[in-house]
Amino acid sequence: MIQDMEFELSKEYLERFTEALDTQEVDFIQSTLDGVNPADISELLEEFDSEASKYVLGLLKADVGAKIIVDLNEEARENFLEYFSADELSIYINELDSDDGADLLDTLPIKLREEVISNITDQDKASNLLELLHYDDDVAGGLMAKELICANLNWTIKRCIEEIRTQTDKVEKIYSVYVIDDNDVLLGRVSLKKIILSSDNTKVSDIYDDSVVSVETFVSEEEVAFTMQKYDLDALPVVNVRGKLMGRITIDDVVDVITEQAEEDIQMMSGISGDVEEDDSAWILSKARLPWLVIGLVGGLLGAKFISLFEKDIAIIPAMAFFIPLITATGGNVGIQSSTLVVQSLASPNAFENSLFQKMIKVLFVAIINGTILSIIVFGIVIFSTSDQSIAGTVSIALFSVVLLASFMGTITPLLLDKFGVNPALASGPFITTANDLLGLGVYFTVAHFLYGL
Repeated sequence: MIQDMEFELSKEYLERFTEALDTQEVDFIQSTLDGVNPADISELLEEFDSEASKYVLGLLKADVGAKIIVDLNEEARENFLEYFSADELSIYINELDSDDGADLLDTLPIKLREEVISNITDQDKASNLLELLHYDDDVAGGLMAKELICANLNWTIKRCIEEIRTQTDKVEKIYSVYVIDDNDVLLGRVSLKKIILSSDNTKVSDIYDDSVVSVETFVSEEEVAFTMQKYDLDALPVVNVRGKLMGRITIDDVVDVITEQAEEDIQMMSGISGDVEEDDSAWILSKARLPWLVIGLVGGLLGAKFISLFEKDIAIIPAMAFFIPLITATGGNVGIQSSTLVVQSLASPNAFENSLFQKMIKVLFVAIINGTILSIIVFGIVIFSTSDQSIAGTVSIALFSVVLLASFMGTITPLLLDKFGVNPALASGPFITTANDLLGLGVYFTVAHFLYGL
């Protein structure tokens, strides 16, 4: 039996596994995958077509197969599920928690989805799945699972333990027991430690903690992730507008949300639109990257046109051309630094957050400090290398001004985008870089005009 910690998806194993699939060596496939983590098997099966993957799945236990399907990447899973009948899918979905089951059902055509639900013999599970399908994927209701442990306020510890034993058949992980009243309204929670240490006749009402953190079903997934991070929670109860306990969100689901948000922001900041993966087709990858490359190209052409307006000035003072890359690169770097910090602060809102005026004052002071130091360094280097005080003064003053302007642009742009409901991560990509390039060139030549009297 191969334990998951010993499993290694090497090129040699992949070749041997491919051979076993071609010859249908059932014993080899079952023995080498026995005890392997479903996530590792999912990674393995993504190397094969859907028909071969289905064959492997049929050789494994249903609960393992269900977890493998959930761990497949979204595109592979959608293609994979097309090879299953409603009867086959219902077997796997029956093995999953309601949130994962609902996610799978949501990818199916409506007719097939209804057939799958009708084939689920556990009526409670079928009812839970139908309820979860009503929620959008990106809100607390869409993230939550219906499986949880709860206890009535008026129960004794003896009855509470008996109910826990009954309810745990459907709950894989127990973080705490939620306390409800006769109307299923969430009142608090009680730890398993308190339950174990209390006497049989003690009532739940005497030992529960009423300071429970919860979210309502309509709360966005970003707010759910922030709440769980802020309060360091392993599980978060979800209630409706009347406070009735509807389900819980576990940390594994929130990790997925945080990862997706981080990947989306990184792609946006890099100038990649849309949700793409490295193994997507060349056309999909090109389509995601091309829009921002075109914007960058247009910005470059505008910059070239802008420089051409000062062709005569450059002809008079050729040394000015040497420092154009310095001005544009510094402006772009400063803008990206400023906008990245603002995007991070928007992703993690603070109850005591400074006002916009206070933010701008702070940005101004930081820009003045950085701009002064950079200008002094550049002035000294240019004087040392050219002995031309005029060009040294022009470059250093222009650089100082560009740092101030780029810091302002990098701060205000993501704030404005967020205000209008646009992803502020856009500000940290080619948009802010292109804008600061043009601003930097304008400042540079304007300063040169004043100092040289051109």
